Amino acid sequence: RNKPAKESERRESSCLLAAARSSDRRPANMCEKSRRVNRWLGSVFSEQAVPEFEVSARTMELLDQLVQISEARCEEIKLLIDDHRQKASEYSSDGAHLQELLHQSVGLQAGSVSKPTLDLLSVLEGTAEALKVKDTSTESFVPAVNKLTNDLAEAEKAERMLGWELSAARKKMTATIILRKKLEEDLRKTTQAQQVEAATAEERLLNMDFMKNKSRDLTYRNKIAQDKLASRQMEDSLTHQAIVQLSENITALKQEIVPLMKKLEPYSDLSPSPALARVKIEEAKRELAALDADLEQKGRGAPAQGNSVSAAPAFTATCTPVLKDRTACDAENTYMRTALTQVRRAR
Repeated sequence: RNKPAKESERRESSCLLAAARSSDRRPANMCEKSRRVNRWLGSVFSEQAVPEFEVSARTMELLDQLVQISEARCEEIKLLIDDHRQKASEYSSDGAHLQELLHQSVGLQAGSVSKPTLDLLSVLEGTAEALKVKDTSTESFVPAVNKLTNDLAEAEKAERMLGWELSAARKKMTATIILRKKLEEDLRKTTQAQQVEAATAEERLLNMDFMKNKSRDLTYRNKIAQDKLASRQMEDSLTHQAIVQLSENITALKQEIVPLMKKLEPYSDLSPSPALARVKIEEAKRELAALDADLEQKGRGAPAQGNSVSAAPAFTATCTPVLKDRTACDAENTYMRTALTQVRRAR
């Protein structure tokens, strides 16, 4: 006890010094707070030593507020205890009065009631307390039971409503989960597509860079080649493009020459020399005259002799197998006439 007293005196003196240093206007108020705080700390810790703390105006203010709150709470607890004691005394007096009434009117005493009866009375009391009725009469129990029945019906109705809401919420949650999975799948596909597009774009950029470098290289090479060609004085007709154009022109001319060559095929056996061509024409005329004479003799029934054979020995040698048939000779004659006509036109 001496040690806490000395500690309290030392703390009070330090509090007074702190109050005097911090505020010179209200030293009496701070001293009062310090005394009240020290008394409260001494009552709280009783025989134990009060922990060390920083003594300042702020801490003293806070501790003083705690002292006021603690004192108010203690007063409230004291009043509540007094009220409970008063109610206990009232309940005790009411119980004694009721026991006296039971003893006088029914003749029952506390020791004369059997255990099953006490159990039933305890159950009845618990039921009354659970139903919050003022007594255990039927008039009190029936409204309470009806109220509980109505509350049960309302609770069942609310439970059904909650069940419906829960079912709707589950359906919505299922639809939301399906939609979420679909969105996740779409997001995954979109991410993959973006990755593929990014890889394709990167490859295209690399190809574009390669093509740019290649184009610059080819442009530089083309310029060097053009400079070389200019230094060597190369004509435009020897370029690849000019040669290709010339080849195309030659192909077109060949196509135009084909029908002309077909027209010139009947004249292919003529000699390129005009004198030789005239000789050839004269020979054809003689052969044709000999052929006409031979045909006339055959038409009269006399075979051709001597001069006709000597006039056209080559033609007779070539047409001997054919003269056996007049139709074949006529066809040959027609052909020869056509050839002579073409020769005349050519001349």
